[in-house]
Amino acid sequence: MRVQGSMHCPCGREKILATGLCASCYTLKRQDAEYFGGLREMVLERDGYRCRVCDAPGGRKREMIVHHRVPGKSVLALMIALCPGCHAKVHRTKAVLTAWPRLLLELWREQHPTGHEQTTLDFNLKKAPAKPVPLFVEEREQVRK
Repeated sequence: MRVQGSMHCPCGREKILATGLCASCYTLKRQDAEYFGGLREMVLERDGYRCRVCDAPGGRKREMIVHHRVPGKSVLALMIALCPGCHAKVHRTKAVLTAWPRLLLELWREQHPTGHEQTTLDFNLKKAPAKPVPLFVEEREQVRK
């Protein structure tokens, strides 16, 4: 009697679709072909499954985001691996008010060419401070005496 072995997806999951992949791997493969021109895995391998900005490890493939530097253009040189936090900063930040890593700022400028940047505040006085003005009648009378 021969015992049939169970089939598994390459990621290790037992529940597979007719394609031999689990639902998550099938979706990733379909998205890779549609949105990344089949280059997603190559970008992740090139970048070592780590965020290129903060060097956070990706662990599993699903934890890393492949960012298009030119929206909709799937060219290996124009794609970069980012962690979800850095990717959110690139797309969702409307104004940069703190110092960011150089690469993150460059990616943000690509997405927001007319965005507002204020990376430093200058608190040094340029001229003498204004003289205090008394606000209440009693204070004005004391200044006159």
